[in-house]
Amino acid sequence: MVLTCSRYLQMTQPDLIIKNARVLSSTDDQIADIAIAGEKIVSIGRVESGTARIIDAKGLIATPGGVDVHAHIEQMSGMGLMNADTFETATRSAALGGTTTVVSFAPQTSAPRLLDAVEDYAARARRGAYIDHAFHIILNDMTSPNVVEDLKSLIAAGHRSIKVFTTYNIQLSDRDLCDVLAIAKDAGALVCVHAENDGLIGWTKDRLLQTGKTAPRHHALSHPRLAEIEAVERLIRFAEFFATPVMLFHISTVEAVEAIRKARARGVSVWAETCPHYLFMTSDVLDRPGIEGAKWMCSPPQRTQADQAALWEGLDDGTLDLVSSDHAPYRFDTTGKLSNGTDVDFSKIANGLPGLEVRMPLMFDAMLTGQIGSKSFVAMCCTLPASIHGLGAKGDIQHGFDADIVLWDPNAQTTYGENDLHDNVGYNPWVGRTVRGAPSTVLLRGQTIVENGSLVGDPGTGQWIARPHMGVSTNAQPALEYVEATK
Repeated sequence: MVLTCSRYLQMTQPDLIIKNARVLSSTDDQIADIAIAGEKIVSIGRVESGTARIIDAKGLIATPGGVDVHAHIEQMSGMGLMNADTFETATRSAALGGTTTVVSFAPQTSAPRLLDAVEDYAARARRGAYIDHAFHIILNDMTSPNVVEDLKSLIAAGHRSIKVFTTYNIQLSDRDLCDVLAIAKDAGALVCVHAENDGLIGWTKDRLLQTGKTAPRHHALSHPRLAEIEAVERLIRFAEFFATPVMLFHISTVEAVEAIRKARARGVSVWAETCPHYLFMTSDVLDRPGIEGAKWMCSPPQRTQADQAALWEGLDDGTLDLVSSDHAPYRFDTTGKLSNGTDVDFSKIANGLPGLEVRMPLMFDAMLTGQIGSKSFVAMCCTLPASIHGLGAKGDIQHGFDADIVLWDPNAQTTYGENDLHDNVGYNPWVGRTVRGAPSTVLLRGQTIVENGSLVGDPGTGQWIARPHMGVSTNAQPALEYVEATK
């Protein structure tokens, strides 16, 4: 007798049952029990206890474990500065914030060959990661030996996303971007893009420095909104030409949201994310005495209240798909943001701020206060990040999915302090902000890694997730010129 997967799951005896929780999934908001057998969810509803271990979650809210698909861990910056977190410190912070899966970056520059670079990062994660993980492959030099062959091999092996830049000193030319998109289309990979126009940023930065505008607050001016708008519109056209999916990272402007909305309306395969620091901060956060504003410097920079409103609207109507942290940790000392001293212009200060631990609580608070609905919270923080990035049975509370579950205490209230996160950054950019709700218990594949708000998991227990071929693009059709060029 051959059992179907669903029938098998129904017959499986659970060894753990979460009872009486308010269970939030991509499809439901209900009071229910969750039965877990081994690493999987096997039933949702009313479950008989039997001999299973019980967690009584009455009064708690159960959500899928957070899926953060944009985090920089043990990565060298374009300035040649190693960020503050190891896989151990970054992922313990993530776990305590309710995130159970992370996609970080494996940069081409970390080894002579691309294959070696990715293996280098995989080895680091195997040693230290508390949570499950995958990698985006950062490409910055399409002329290096064996890069195309290595890239195709890595995609075939399950590393199915590529990260490229249109700015900084690691950007690819438009011609190289075409090559990457063509390879990705044929191999079934997703191309993720930091989309800003390098020329506009460089010219504006130089003019600001020449006129004495050198403080951290001037960093926001050095990344003009048109730099994002132009690059976003350009990458949309590239995605349209190749009819292959593109993920636009960290969208921050009204105009970029509108460009994405129009592109999707005409069938372009483009996805997009934003981040909490664009939803909850404006550029005013940089305007502090002396060098202090450097703590909040990131790229693109925080924008205006009008941009915030457009981002929330974009999340509400599905123009923007998900919220990622863009965790980019640098300490506020000589090992990090102050590596060039305290009397320097903004261009010599590392960009980025920590976010792995706070992303889920900030968005959970937005749900409790009515800014987003419960299903939207699950979708943008868990389900869509997992499905778009090919993370298999992650990001939802459904039959057969991994038992990555967070139990939240909705009555907990936290006012962030100066240095109360569990990463290795040494400061909290959300100091003074109060959020409602906190993770009390976190399960990773059925195993408790956070209990009563304390870490109980072990480093190195997180597993790498192989991500399969994406298949054919959705509803977009290749431009005739592309079809003719590839015959």
